[in-house]
Amino acid sequence: MTGPARAADEAAVAPERADAGARPGMTHKVRLLYTAGLVTAIEIIGAVLGLLRDVLLAHYFGASAETDAFLVAWMIPETASPLLMEGALAYLLVPRLARELELRGTVQRVLDRSVIPLGLLLAGLTALVALLAPGLVAVLAPGLAEPELAVRCVRAAAPTILFLGLSGVLMATLRAHQRFLVPAWVYVVYNVGILACLLLLHDRLGIFAAALGLSVGAAGMVALQLGPFLRRVHVRNLRLGLDRGLLLAAVAFLPVGLYTLGRQAQVVVERFFGSTLDAGTISHLNYATKVAQIPLALAMAIAMVSMPSLARHAAGGRTDELRAGVEQTLRLAVLVILPAIAALVACAPQVIQFLFLRGEFTAGDVAETAVIMRVYAVGLLGQTLVGVLATCYWSRAQRTWWPAVATASGLAATVGVSVLAVGPLGATGLALANAVGITVAAALLLVGLRSRVVALPYTPLLGLLARATVAGGAAGLAAWAVLRGVGDSLPVAPAVVVGGLVVAAVYGATTWVLQVPEVRAGATALVRRTRGRAAD
Repeated sequence: MTGPARAADEAAVAPERADAGARPGMTHKVRLLYTAGLVTAIEIIGAVLGLLRDVLLAHYFGASAETDAFLVAWMIPETASPLLMEGALAYLLVPRLARELELRGTVQRVLDRSVIPLGLLLAGLTALVALLAPGLVAVLAPGLAEPELAVRCVRAAAPTILFLGLSGVLMATLRAHQRFLVPAWVYVVYNVGILACLLLLHDRLGIFAAALGLSVGAAGMVALQLGPFLRRVHVRNLRLGLDRGLLLAAVAFLPVGLYTLGRQAQVVVERFFGSTLDAGTISHLNYATKVAQIPLALAMAIAMVSMPSLARHAAGGRTDELRAGVEQTLRLAVLVILPAIAALVACAPQVIQFLFLRGEFTAGDVAETAVIMRVYAVGLLGQTLVGVLATCYWSRAQRTWWPAVATASGLAATVGVSVLAVGPLGATGLALANAVGITVAAALLLVGLRSRVVALPYTPLLGLLARATVAGGAAGLAAWAVLRGVGDSLPVAPAVVVGGLVVAAVYGATTWVLQVPEVRAGATALVRRTRGRAAD
C-alpha cells in the first residue's frame, strides 16, 4: 500500500480524539484532514529517501552482477513487507484489535496470546531462510553470475522477516489505538538505515553493505515503535497460547494473503528469468520498475480515499451508491494513470539519465533501462486497475477468493510469455510478460466485479478508456516529437520538464475535445474559481 493510500485509509477511520499533533478544538472532519496531511507528508519523505536509495545504488554499483545478487536478497523484505506490514497481517490484526478495544477497552488479552507465537513463527522463518539460502538462490535465480555473493546477501537480509513481522504487530496495535503518526515514520527509518550503511560501508563491504542495511533499517522500524507500544501494552503476561479469534480471522483472511503473494510473485518470475541473461539485467529491470511505479501512488491514493465510503455503501445495502462509487473510482484512476504512461514512454531516456547517469551507471545502462521502462509502462494501466479493483473487492465484508484467482492467472500468463519471449527479446521480453500478466489479472477482476461486488455497466467505462487512451497516445507522441526535435540542445532536467508539460497540455486538450466529462467539469470549476478570486 502506498504512502498517500495509507494516509487516506488511516484518516478515514480515525476517531473523535486527536492523534499526536492535532490541535485541541478541531472538528472531527478537520482532525481527519490534519492527520491525513501529516501522515502523507511523512510518507512522502520516506518515498523520496527510497528514490535516493536507488540513485545511490546506481551511483556506487551501477547495473552489475553485484547488484543482481543484492536484488535477489531484496526480494525477502519486498515480499515480507506487503504480507506482514501493509497487507494480510494488517487486515488481520487491526480489525481484531480495534474490536477488542471497543469491547474491553484494552488489547492486552489478544496480544498476550499472540505476540510470542507470532514471534516464534517469524524467528523460525528467519532461521530457515538463512539456513536454506544456497538452495533459495539456486531456485530463485539459477543463472546468477555471483551466486555466493547472493547467498551472503540473503543471509544478511533474512532478519528482515522477523523485524518486519514485529513491526507489523506494533503498527497494527498503534493504529488500533488511532495513533498513526509514529507508524508513518517507519519507511523513513527503514531507508535511513539502508542509506547509512551504503554511505558508511560501501567502500569496505561493497554491495553487501546494502544487504546489511535492509536488516538495520528493519530493526529501526521496531525500535521506533517500541516505546509507544509499551506505553499501551504490558509484556509481563505474554504467553505461548494462541488467541482463537485471531486464528479464525487468519483463516478468513487467507485470500488476502494469497492475493498479495500472487502480485509479489511477478517480481520473482522476472528475476528468475533475468538471472539467465547478461549480468546487470536484473538491475536494469529493477531500476525501470521503481521509476515506472512512481505515478502508481497517486492512482492508488484515489482508490484508498474511496474505500471507506464504498465499505459503508456495501454494508448499508446501498447498491446504487456503491455502483456509482466504484465507477467513479475506476474512471478517475484511469484518467490519472494514462498521461503518466504517456510521459514515461515519451521521456524514458531523459528520466533515466536524469536520475541515474552518474558514477558506475553508464550510458549503456541508461539505454537498456529506458527501453525496459517503456515496455513496462504499458502495464501500468493493468497495475492500476488491479489495485483499484482489489480495493473494491475488499470493501465488502464477505471475503472472496476471486482476487487471488485473478492474480494467480495473471502470474501464469507472465510465466508463459516469459518462456516464449526471454530468448528472442531478453529483458524487454520479461517487461512485456509482466505487462501481459498484470493486464490478464485486471481483466479477470473487472469481469468478476459484476457478480461479486456490484453490477457495473461496462460500456461507459470502456468508452472512457478508449478516449483517454487516444488522448494519452497523442500526448506521448507530441512529447516524443518535441524532445526528438530539440535533441541534445536542451539539458536533461529541462528536457524532462518540457516533456511533462507537453504531455499535460496535449492530454488535457485532447480529453476536452473528446468530451471527457471529468476533464470538462474540472476545467469549468477551475475557471470559475479563478474568476471568483479575480473578482475578490
